[in-house]
Amino acid sequence: MARKFFVGGNWKLNGSIAANASLVQTLNDANVPSDQVEVVVAPPAPYLESVRKALRAEIGVSAQNCYHEVSGAFTGEVSPAMLKDIGVTWTLEGHSERREYFGETSEFVAKKTKFAVANGIKVIACIGEKLAEREANNTLTVIDAQLQPIKAALTEADWASVVLAYEPVWAIGTGKVATPEQAQEVHAFIRKWLADHVSAAVADNTRIIYGGSVNGKNAQDLASRPDIDGFLVGGASLKPEFTTICRARL
Repeated sequence: MARKFFVGGNWKLNGSIAANASLVQTLNDANVPSDQVEVVVAPPAPYLESVRKALRAEIGVSAQNCYHEVSGAFTGEVSPAMLKDIGVTWTLEGHSERREYFGETSEFVAKKTKFAVANGIKVIACIGEKLAEREANNTLTVIDAQLQPIKAALTEADWASVVLAYEPVWAIGTGKVATPEQAQEVHAFIRKWLADHVSAAVADNTRIIYGGSVNGKNAQDLASRPDIDGFLVGGASLKPEFTTICRARL
């Protein structure tokens, strides 16, 4: 089937009321047809509600993280119900920075992914290898290990609410980019993995997006590959070129 192109913008720990207003204006003015491209941006938590109110409706808003409890004594965390309360319908889970700096395991990521989906929040679930793992030819082994807990946590129906983001850690914010051939190889592996471990329908329908120093210059080449269904963009999502990336397959 034709999978709708998906572009996520992860603002990470960046933003201010003034800077966000400029970004929102750029997005609202952008000529990106929503019937062909799904665009979702992930501001820091304090700005989620204001960005959601200011953006045109067809552009989605995502949290950068979401916990696996409804409420309670979990200082610093955000629940799916809170996100829904302010009109936010997506969350990132398992970004490499969360895994690296906050010790999130693949099992923990899977638990949060399941809870979010079960409570009406769609998930951009992130996977990817470090440089040493790629150089040791362990990329596919790492991807398999990261996918297994997600597969174990989700029902087949749950996958309709999940986008997988392949982000080679060595390419995030470094200026290094996986070649289109390298990215396509891993995306094809992930799609076959889904077919073998979940179902052919899930493999065909699930969007697998690429992240790692994507910019306005390399996006079109990456987007031309058959198993790359879009991007998760970091630094470039804070710049006007984000709209160029959103139009990479138009």
